[in-house]
Amino acid sequence: MRGLKPVRLPQYDYRTDGYYFVTVVSRNRKNIFQNSENIIEEELENVAKQIQGLSVDTKIVMPNHVHLILVLENCALPLGEIIRRWKAKVSHSLGYSVWQPNYYEHVIRDEEALNRIREYVIYNPELEILKFEQFYPRDADKSAGYKKMPTPPAEVPHGGTGRVNRWAT
Repeated sequence: MRGLKPVRLPQYDYRTDGYYFVTVVSRNRKNIFQNSENIIEEELENVAKQIQGLSVDTKIVMPNHVHLILVLENCALPLGEIIRRWKAKVSHSLGYSVWQPNYYEHVIRDEEALNRIREYVIYNPELEILKFEQFYPRDADKSAGYKKMPTPPAEVPHGGTGRVNRWAT
C-alpha cells in the first residue's frame, strides 16, 4: 500500500486468540452508510460464519465508519485477511468500493479495557450527537441567532505551540 504508514505491531501474530477492536472508515470519510447498515452487518455475519474461530462481539455502523470488536479463537485466518474479505464482500454487495485502504485495530489486553471499549462502541452514536450539541442547545434554531464569538488573541503565549485554549477565562 503506497504512502500508508505501517500501523500494525511489527512482531505480533494477528492470529493470536483474543479480542480485537477494529475501526474501518468509508472512502474519503463520506457519509455513505446511512442506508447500508443491513448489508454491512449481514456481510460481517456471513464472514464470521465462514471463518472458523471468528465471532463478532460488538458492532456499530456509523454514517462514515464501522466499529467492531472481533473475537479470534483458534482462528484459521489472521485479522488482516478477515477484514480484507469483509470489506471486499461489502463493496461487491453495494456495487462500488466504499472503504478507505487499511483499517485501525487495537489488541484488547484485559477485561476492563474490553468493557470500556464495548461501552464506547455501544454509545458511539450518542457521543457523535453530543459532540455537535455541545455547541448548540437542543431546542435552539441552528440556522439563526448566533452570538458573535470574541476574536482570539493574535499572539501565542511565550513557549506555546498555538494549541492553547484561548477561549478559557
